[in-house]
Amino acid sequence: MHVPKLLIIFLLAFVSLYISLPSKTPIKFGYKNFQIDYTIKRPPLFFGIGNFSFYRDLELKLGLDLAGGSSLNFEADTSKLAEEDKADAANAARDAIERRINLFGVSESTVQTSKRGDSYRVNVELPGVKDTQEAISLIGQTAQLDFRELVPEKDSTQTAGFITYENTKSTGFTGNDFKKARADFDQQTGKPIISFETKPESAEKFAQVTTRLQGQPLAIFLDQVGISAPIVQSPITNGQGIITGDFTLEETKEISRLLNAGALPVPIHLIEQRTVEASLGAESVRASVIAGLVGLGAVVLFMISYYGRLGIVSSIALLIYGVLTLAIYKVIPVVLTLPGIAGFLLSIGMAVDSNILIFERLKEELRAGSVWRDALEVAFGRAWDSIRDANIATLVTSFILFNPLNFQFLHTSGPVRGFAATLFLGVVISLFTGIFVTRTLLRAFARK
Repeated sequence: MHVPKLLIIFLLAFVSLYISLPSKTPIKFGYKNFQIDYTIKRPPLFFGIGNFSFYRDLELKLGLDLAGGSSLNFEADTSKLAEEDKADAANAARDAIERRINLFGVSESTVQTSKRGDSYRVNVELPGVKDTQEAISLIGQTAQLDFRELVPEKDSTQTAGFITYENTKSTGFTGNDFKKARADFDQQTGKPIISFETKPESAEKFAQVTTRLQGQPLAIFLDQVGISAPIVQSPITNGQGIITGDFTLEETKEISRLLNAGALPVPIHLIEQRTVEASLGAESVRASVIAGLVGLGAVVLFMISYYGRLGIVSSIALLIYGVLTLAIYKVIPVVLTLPGIAGFLLSIGMAVDSNILIFERLKEELRAGSVWRDALEVAFGRAWDSIRDANIATLVTSFILFNPLNFQFLHTSGPVRGFAATLFLGVVISLFTGIFVTRTLLRAFARK
């Protein structure tokens, strides 16, 4: 009866343990003539379905305080804006930079605006990024994509090989008309290209441009630099097209990221760049791991000594909780700061709260004369209301601390959000292990 659920638990625990292991785990064992010397190599996680792809290297990501990183300070050029519009422009630049960093793949970054005198600045912290040149290039790009046509009087003398920004004029179709872009490959030649889709309201504009320029070059400029000048073979009326050129795959990915991130509302200039050394580093990570193991061991010892066989079952569930949590940290991924580790350690203690409530209810039912199976079901049912209410309160607190909507009156720092994220995940996972895992194990193995 409980075999399917036990198989799910076993499979989940095995997969979580596999993900939680380092990418290379050596196994050495020897006894007389029997020797094992083998290294388990865990490949990255990758799968793709159609245009969707998912990739994770399954390594733990550490924040600025543990791994170091880079701190960049940009100044927004708001000199051409009215005074009442400057703050909004700086905030819009911050949002655009944050989108670009997300596309760049840096998790748990911090992007904040500040004002120094009459100037507005955008401060960016990138954990784990030591070589900042690529990030600076991505953040600072204005990413103005412009589709241009040859100036009429030049048509008779210019060819696609001599098209410049000066001898062309804008068709009115720009990067602002894009809905999304992605790196792709030409189905016939296999060369890297950029596929794009226009916004619904811009599809007609693009159709008119390609109809008018059929048989003529349509020059494509990124920040006034020509990247392609394909000949329009036929009108494009479905709002989808491609950008061809002598691109490498990395170039198509970078241009696609820029187009998806959008243009910055105001120019920005890098005024400060520094590498931040880990303030805590490997020693603190090691100490935190030791603290976690000691805490986990203390909880297991208490549960077994106080509840006996029930404690053994809950301890097994707690170990499953630990590897499952670590695996989820790697898959999401969650960037661990020291406050984040504190949230994880706190959640270990909270993970057994539900078990304690259930076990105490179970003891009451058994003292009242109920048979084991009935007492178990009643204990889970009566304890659920208390477990639910207590954990909902913690989840709401974690949600407020994480501040996903970026409310300015709430905290927005990366470390606080890291603490909130680990605490939130810990509570959710503890509900799963405390109710589903523990209950299944008790039904299958524990008897009075």
